[in-house]
Amino acid sequence: MPRAVLAADRLHPAIADKVGLPQKSTLAEVQAAIAAHDVVVVGMAMNPHPGQARRALVKAGVAFHDLSYGSYLSGWRDRLALKMWSGWPTFPMVFVKGQLVGGASDLIALIDKGELKALLTAAS
Repeated sequence: MPRAVLAADRLHPAIADKVGLPQKSTLAEVQAAIAAHDVVVVGMAMNPHPGQARRALVKAGVAFHDLSYGSYLSGWRDRLALKMWSGWPTFPMVFVKGQLVGGASDLIALIDKGELKALLTAAS
């Protein structure tokens, strides 16, 4: 089911150019990483869950690209833009072959079920 998004015709013309993704360079960086790497972990400092995802991937022998945007005290605009873009509310955001598979617990479940290896070997 698609996310609800405020229709463009419901924005006053004076603010229309301000609405969207204010951190376009952050989004472009994440999109480029997703295009270039089979597995991407997007996280933040001080949050234990990105570390859980990274450790699970290392233990599973799966190479990944890691991106981090600030901490609880900084970088919130970058993280908010990523949340708005993806619709995923928490960090990490784990992408496999360009598909958002969820966070750390979702990734660990995929690994435990053998589904991560299947996703990685499936044709893109």
